[in-house]
Amino acid sequence: MTTQSTVPFSLLDLAPIPQGLSARDAFHHSLDLAKLAEARGYHRYWLAEHHNMTGIASAATSVLIGYLAANTSTLRLGSGGVMLPNHSPLVIAEQFGTLDALYPGRIELGLGRAPGSDQRTMMALRRHMSGDIDNFPRDVNELVEWFDARDPHPAVRPVPGYGAKIPLWLLGSSLYSAQLAAQMGLPFAFASHFAPDMLFQALHLYRTQFKPSGRLEKPYALVCINIVAADSNRDAEFLFTSMQQAFVKLRRGEAGQLPPPVESMESIWSPAEQYGVQQALGMSLVGDKAKVRHGLLSILRETEADEIMVNGQIFDHQARLHSFDLAMQVRESL
Repeated sequence: MTTQSTVPFSLLDLAPIPQGLSARDAFHHSLDLAKLAEARGYHRYWLAEHHNMTGIASAATSVLIGYLAANTSTLRLGSGGVMLPNHSPLVIAEQFGTLDALYPGRIELGLGRAPGSDQRTMMALRRHMSGDIDNFPRDVNELVEWFDARDPHPAVRPVPGYGAKIPLWLLGSSLYSAQLAAQMGLPFAFASHFAPDMLFQALHLYRTQFKPSGRLEKPYALVCINIVAADSNRDAEFLFTSMQQAFVKLRRGEAGQLPPPVESMESIWSPAEQYGVQQALGMSLVGDKAKVRHGLLSILRETEADEIMVNGQIFDHQARLHSFDLAMQVRESL
């Protein structure tokens, strides 16, 4: 078990598009953030696949990983995650095999089971939901077999990708992926930054059912949380209203870019919406360094996480960079 003072910090980026800006702006912001992550010692940097969402620019996840890898030197880059039901395993093996060939030792593949989109978008992706979820374990196993070169003469060989030994993670917000990660002996990342309800059950299931594999000897659990840090509690709470508004819009089925912060949420959400958003964002540390440190120590103690991944969608780019810098200052103070 990693001690609190040595637990690695990693970074999740959805490449948010702030209101009034473009996807191109979001990509440049992501590069600034990746350079900060590299300079400040973040352990890994993941990008998440979403589709048909006007406020998130990371749809072509592997392409964006390539852009960031080309403009950094040592940072580990990966997907958090690629939604495997949207793709054939062969295409993903080739994409990440290509990235690994270009940037050896720096690329990793996190896989999600959810489509990350609605039914109509899935049809536009040329995928059919009916069988794909059921095929998830088989598809994951196919990737592992290719990356580990288990069959010396496969009928189909991803080039590049075959034998690439790319680190592979399972992501989830329920018990399903925890159980599958345990069975397959893979590291597991829990998405408590937006769905914290089953976190402790999933961690317990993963750790108690874990079977060692050629890839991993003992369970390794990453917990993703939100941190919005600023020089004062008031400033942090103000910045956090952008994420709160985005979640209200999501619950209403409204698309939109990341909204600017507001002084008060009172006139924006109903009591039911407030309750739902606060539940979804329950694993959020919002405040100055002292407040974030106090909350982080509690999370580390309660989850015994091997690694913490930090998400934080903040409207103002400089404030976002500052927040991730403060988060690492907190990590260093442990």
